[in-house]
Amino acid sequence: MVQFKKLAVIGVGLIGGSLARVLREKGAVDEVVGIGRGEANLRRGVELGVLDSYTTDAREGVAGADLVFVATPVCTIPKVVAEIAPYLAPGCIVTDGGSVKESVVTACEPLMREGTFFVGGHPIAGTEHSGVEASFSTLYVGRRCIVTPTANTDARALEKVVELWKVAGSTVPLMDPVQHDLVVAAISHLPHMVAYSLVNAVDGYDRFGGDLLSFSAGGFRDFTRIASSDPVMWRDIALTNRDAILEMMDFFSVYLEKLRTLVAEGDADGLQSFFLNSKQKRDAIL
Repeated sequence: MVQFKKLAVIGVGLIGGSLARVLREKGAVDEVVGIGRGEANLRRGVELGVLDSYTTDAREGVAGADLVFVATPVCTIPKVVAEIAPYLAPGCIVTDGGSVKESVVTACEPLMREGTFFVGGHPIAGTEHSGVEASFSTLYVGRRCIVTPTANTDARALEKVVELWKVAGSTVPLMDPVQHDLVVAAISHLPHMVAYSLVNAVDGYDRFGGDLLSFSAGGFRDFTRIASSDPVMWRDIALTNRDAILEMMDFFSVYLEKLRTLVAEGDADGLQSFFLNSKQKRDAIL
């Protein structure tokens, strides 16, 4: 099993905290230091046993680390890596949890000094909650973590990053960063865009006055649960994966328009076929 002496987690929230928890639980790391701006959250991380120590100085926190996990909003990842790169110990591996990869990997790889390594990663897991108190050690069990090597990726560093996510309980497909961004735009980013839009649309509909959202029941709440996710994080995702998200939004609109036509024409057979096709495909992924 992969073993790290010191893990530095930059951004100790749901994603970073959960990785620290499971690696500690599995005995894959000897020491965990948390790095961030919110001291109250970092102190809580120590109280909960997620962290051994913390600091608000990233350069201090990464000193001597052989693994750094950057779990900050995706727009900030290159800036964070640029800040810490000169202070990394020889052999240190930096990986991240950002859900956009092409822009992150392209920016971060050239920042690494000789003998230090960047490997892009994206654990496809999460909840609508944030902060270290939301973290738990089984978050990644049975999930996928996509790792996105390039021609520049060090083979040994890649092997270790793949292994650490397997220790966390994930399956680990390897994917080109560009392909990754299109895949997650479809299965993650588009659903969030739809959920945010639906909540705003229902809230903004005032033909009869009153608050339509107050009538929402289980189906609406389940469907729109992800609209409770961190707005800053999703702002950054929409900005950094813009082209792929727009491509998928345009593609989705074709199917929404097709459904609208079936409804407008009162096409019972067409509607049943449309819904049945969707049901069968949805049921197949359960």
